[in-house]
Amino acid sequence: MNHKIAVVTGGSRGIGKAIVLALAGAGYQIAFSYVRDEEAAMALRAEVEAMGRECLASQCDVKDGNSIKGFFERVEQQFERIDLLVNNAGITRDGLLATLSINDIAEVIQTNLIGTLLCCQQVVPGMMRQRSGCIINLSSVAAQKPGKGQSNYAAAKGGVEALTRALAVELAPRNIRVNAVAPGIVNTDMTAALLGAHEQEVQSRLLIKRLAEPQEIAEAVLYIAERGHYLTGEVLSVNGGLKMP
Repeated sequence: MNHKIAVVTGGSRGIGKAIVLALAGAGYQIAFSYVRDEEAAMALRAEVEAMGRECLASQCDVKDGNSIKGFFERVEQQFERIDLLVNNAGITRDGLLATLSINDIAEVIQTNLIGTLLCCQQVVPGMMRQRSGCIINLSSVAAQKPGKGQSNYAAAKGGVEALTRALAVELAPRNIRVNAVAPGIVNTDMTAALLGAHEQEVQSRLLIKRLAEPQEIAEAVLYIAERGHYLTGEVLSVNGGLKMP
């Protein structure tokens, strides 16, 4: 067991929860953030602690810079170091650009791109001091193969991939790796609400004829963190061979 410290944003449900459990299973002590669902967060914390891992679950809204700063201060106070950051928190506000509100555009960019950048900024000084670290950003298949109505989301995730490459260049001299995982369509509550009656149509575009499970995305994150030591500046696509329309 390596007893490293991992931070996962948006960790209380869906892909984030699967990542928290996979990392705890690999021996990491865990800090994760959640926005609203305190009951789910406390249940997950108890599950991680039952595995023998120390766990901090703390509220944080990644579209708010002050909330981000407070969250990472709490992490540093409890654990004193961060070895791995997984930027998972994100939102969708899909709609045709002609009818999208300014608020829907701004919230998606602020949460998914600027929030990711600010979380990276919080961990970089400590990782530079310890001359080691790993950052994994969650992108999306939408960055490269967007669907209709995803202009704001695709722009934000495309920015996350560009940020990943730029930060990898910046931090390589200090032995810090920066990569991204780009999931396809994953079997979560949020995806079910978005797909509605279109799930069969979407599956027809997949070479692997099913949706991904959250645990499969978590395995990709774990691979980069624990075994992909010669990877940096890369985007690992885990999308079941999603085809363009």
